[in-house]
Amino acid sequence: MKPELLLKPTPAGLYCPSGDFYIDPVRPVDRAVVTHGHSDHARAGHGVVLATEPTLAIMASRYGEAFTERRQAAAYGETVTINGVTIRLVPAGHILGSAQAVVEKGGARVVVSGDYKRRRDPTCPRFEPVPCDIFISEATFGLPVFRHPPDTEEIAKLLLSLKTFPERCHLVGAYSLGKAQRVICLLREAGHDAPIYLHGAMQKLCDLYTAHGVKLGDLRPAADAMKTPLTREVFKGAIVLCPPSSLNDLWSRKLGDVVTSFASGWMRVRARARQRLVELPLIISDHADWDELTATITEIKPGALWVTHGAEEALVHWSNSIGVPATALNLVGYDEDGEGEPAAPTPTEASA
Repeated sequence: MKPELLLKPTPAGLYCPSGDFYIDPVRPVDRAVVTHGHSDHARAGHGVVLATEPTLAIMASRYGEAFTERRQAAAYGETVTINGVTIRLVPAGHILGSAQAVVEKGGARVVVSGDYKRRRDPTCPRFEPVPCDIFISEATFGLPVFRHPPDTEEIAKLLLSLKTFPERCHLVGAYSLGKAQRVICLLREAGHDAPIYLHGAMQKLCDLYTAHGVKLGDLRPAADAMKTPLTREVFKGAIVLCPPSSLNDLWSRKLGDVVTSFASGWMRVRARARQRLVELPLIISDHADWDELTATITEIKPGALWVTHGAEEALVHWSNSIGVPATALNLVGYDEDGEGEPAAPTPTEASA
């Protein structure tokens, strides 16, 4: 079978005609394969959802137990056959439960990366490269300007600020699914054993990570501490995690004098840090940066590259230049972590 016939882009998402299923569809379909639990890839309303058990648990937590008519859990490496097409989920290194979808039929193999990164993450297994005829990749940070520093260095910046300003609360904006739990784990690995306070929107997913064996240490609801007579004293010298949307709202004003921080790959763009009034930007991303994207393509050596979303043009140009034919699919409906971040910076921002 020709690899390019195995999957095709449609308005609903990547579709497999032979197997009659979609991968990360953006609208309700009869059968979906979901790579991970972020809301731009995992939506409610499908007839059947095939995913890893943690991803199914995340979807149930976010959308309710009836998010699909039927769940089909697959372990990493397990082969599932649908209408003569085999599907195997392998680690993507993005968040808990994240997977690449390895789709095969008649000797053809196509790998859909979903969202991924190559560096170590204490909350999930590392990305597993799979040789294939077509590699379908994201390109959220598909510009050479995006080279993420080691996350240990960014956590060290946070802890140094905490030591330098012990009288101030450090409020860290982080996406509620994946980023928040990774930042907590990195803080624990760096020796920060003090209680970490959580915005209410973080609690349920942190509990889910704990239930799946991810050790997060002493976490406390910020709302409980806000009920005490000496609220601002409690938060002096403490780290509080909240969704990015809460960094500068009325809720955050209850914390007293804060150092506002934001953990995101977009903090490489200084203009975005300024727009969000971020005092301490932390460049921590759950997506592959430019070097990781290009190294992955070089390592896998696919017969062709298809780029789903992000800064497609630069990665397509680079791939073609090394002899790997590449195509931009320009799929709509995907963004960083499903939290409303833009899919790519403007040219002005990229040079800022």
